[in-house]
Amino acid sequence: MSSAPTATFPSRAVTLLLLSLAACKGETPANDSAATAGHVYGDSSAKPTAFRVTDAQRARLQVVTVETVTFRPALNATATVAFNGDHSTSVIAPISGPVVRVLAQLGARVSARQTLATVSSPDFATDVASYRKAEQMAQNTKRILDRNEQLFANDALARSDLDQSRTDAAAAVADRDAAAQQLRAIGIDESVISAIHDGKSVPQIEGAIRAPISGVVVEKLISPGQLLVAGSTAAFTIADLSTMWVLASVYGDDIGAVRKGDAVDIVTDASATPVTGRVDFIAPIVDPGTRATTVRVLASNSSQLLRRDQFVKVRFHASVTRTGIIAPASAVLRDEDNLPFVFLLNTDGTFSRRRVTLGTELDASYEIVGGLAPGDKLLTNGALFVQFAEHQ
Repeated sequence: MSSAPTATFPSRAVTLLLLSLAACKGETPANDSAATAGHVYGDSSAKPTAFRVTDAQRARLQVVTVETVTFRPALNATATVAFNGDHSTSVIAPISGPVVRVLAQLGARVSARQTLATVSSPDFATDVASYRKAEQMAQNTKRILDRNEQLFANDALARSDLDQSRTDAAAAVADRDAAAQQLRAIGIDESVISAIHDGKSVPQIEGAIRAPISGVVVEKLISPGQLLVAGSTAAFTIADLSTMWVLASVYGDDIGAVRKGDAVDIVTDASATPVTGRVDFIAPIVDPGTRATTVRVLASNSSQLLRRDQFVKVRFHASVTRTGIIAPASAVLRDEDNLPFVFLLNTDGTFSRRRVTLGTELDASYEIVGGLAPGDKLLTNGALFVQFAEHQ
């Protein structure tokens, strides 16, 4: 919970009140004893327990009667920005070998299946040879099957021999398809696979690292000549930056005010206009290190104000209402121990301190969860003056 903002009082009014207070320290007319400003003490060594103001000062102070009201909680928290994990991915090299060319530079927008880099690898020769052998075997078993079907139709072949030919042909087609899929997995173009299928010669083949999704290249981790290890070396990171994740830390009982779908304002240093988002996930566990619950916000990033690892401030707007006591921020002060308190108007016209427990911080106000009851008369505008003047 952030510290209560220091209450302000118009400088001119403070000056007038202080002048009035100073005047009260001089000779007091005998017929105007009600205008005396002073303290009420429990004993001579105790702190002031009550403070009396003059009628002139009282006219400049604002007192409200506390009531139970219905409100929508709001919660402030700090957060960090991350890529939308549902629309970002690390691109791992599918093949081993040295990088020949890097075609996608940092910040480039790429489409799904676009070539990002090419790699030279001895694996290509093995995989291409395997596909050629599989293709020839498939064609050969197909010819044998066609011949045996004719022989069987002329009663020149046993049924068992025909069945065996069909099995061999099916197995050969399966092996060919698997070899073709292996070529696709290492980034071989379909045009090259078709050329091999048709028995045409192909130039020296380079494998391709392709973009699995459309987005922006936010990390380029390889350079020409670098040796890659298939299934291990991270080559690029691609992210769709139209939306981002904002990961907020919510502490203690405040998590009870947050619901999935709640609207969120995200404030950055780059703009006074907040970025909008909505809560889309609330962690089911508390971080043992920070004792905070992580709340994930899905935020629109059309303005490109959000960047990964950026620190931001977020404000959750609860979708549910609750009842309680609300005090203006100007009424909440801090004592010497930095604990919150307010001034209450007593029945005899004096003001006394009352320590309070703060709940959710709202717009220019606080929820008071302890220390106040309906019917209490709360000093709002002028509380800072009374805090200063009670010790003069």
